[in-house]
Amino acid sequence: MTKKSNWSVLLGAAFLMASSAIGPGFLTQTAVFTAQLGASFGFVILLSILLDAIAQLNIWRIIAVADKPAQDIANKVFPGLGYFLSFLVFLGGMAFNVGNIAGAGLGLNVLFGVSVSQGAAMSAIIAIGIFIYKEAGKVMDTFAKTMGLLKISLALFIAYISKPPLAEAALRAVNPTHFSFTAVLTIVGGTVGGYITFSGAHRLLDARQTGIANLPAINKGALSAIGLASTMRLLLFIAALGVVSAGGKLNPDNPAASVFQLASGALGYKIFGLVIWSAGISSVVGSAYTSVSFIKSFHPVILKFNREIIIAFIIVSCIIFEIIGKPVKTLLTVGAINGFILPIALGVMLVAAYRSKIVFAYKQPLWLTILGVVVVVAMTYMSCGAIVQMLGY
Repeated sequence: MTKKSNWSVLLGAAFLMASSAIGPGFLTQTAVFTAQLGASFGFVILLSILLDAIAQLNIWRIIAVADKPAQDIANKVFPGLGYFLSFLVFLGGMAFNVGNIAGAGLGLNVLFGVSVSQGAAMSAIIAIGIFIYKEAGKVMDTFAKTMGLLKISLALFIAYISKPPLAEAALRAVNPTHFSFTAVLTIVGGTVGGYITFSGAHRLLDARQTGIANLPAINKGALSAIGLASTMRLLLFIAALGVVSAGGKLNPDNPAASVFQLASGALGYKIFGLVIWSAGISSVVGSAYTSVSFIKSFHPVILKFNREIIIAFIIVSCIIFEIIGKPVKTLLTVGAINGFILPIALGVMLVAAYRSKIVFAYKQPLWLTILGVVVVVAMTYMSCGAIVQMLGY
């Protein structure tokens, strides 16, 4: 039986993963694809939840029983593979973090009227403050839980106000009239792709919640993380669907803000500011923590100065944003890129599950392996399909 303190850490890891997923790109993706696919986007969300859960369960369990970060596991599967995986995840995390900083800055701009640039710098300082604190792990867990609950509560309010056609949404969730490879790839990539699925798993390593004995609780933590992110996705979807179905036109420059503003006027716009700020700042924390966790095992110096490198990661992300401005168009693209990374990362973990020198006495359930392989194949196929769609063939 998992101790209460252990469950608190597991829940913190779940919220860290969910909060990492629910960033500014998450809000933008959901609004854009709801406008494109209408009620049929519900089918994409349900399909993505299934793919997310399978990927998350496999990755969290294998990291927990191996008691090693993903990059070390990958290097044991094939020498040098961990460095390649780390390179992909670190760069993807940095790109996402620029968007996260931008989103947090936009949130403070909406709430208090400061410039987006000033808001980004203020948000970066707040994120850095979390890692300066001695008990950074506990603060990060509490912060992730608070921001996660805040985002879900506000999205629930907007979903209620927008009066969505729930019957149509339920019907099209199982009988869609439209489908998009790019939508599935981007949604899965934005939920468990790249660094995101590893954020919770690596948090468990740092908190020493690992080993075969902890697997039942780790399963709950992994599924809780997917449940939290999916709840937010569904709430944003039905809120956007209510607005679109009523004839509302989303502003292509800021589709997520349009959902909140059209649903609830000036109040909705302020709520959007709070939601995108909490989404941005929590994702900054999750992205920085996880991206750096992918390189800290490579050299004792990196491990020794782990906290300082995380802070530097946040500062560099902020500087890049201040130089190039808000990368609105990259938010969808980066989600898709993270979707490309997922089959590589999951494939490596599935191979590791059958290497006794990595997982020791652990026996991977056959059904979980089979479903994991299905996800790898499906995501690879959809990656190719998305490339074809992007190229217009």
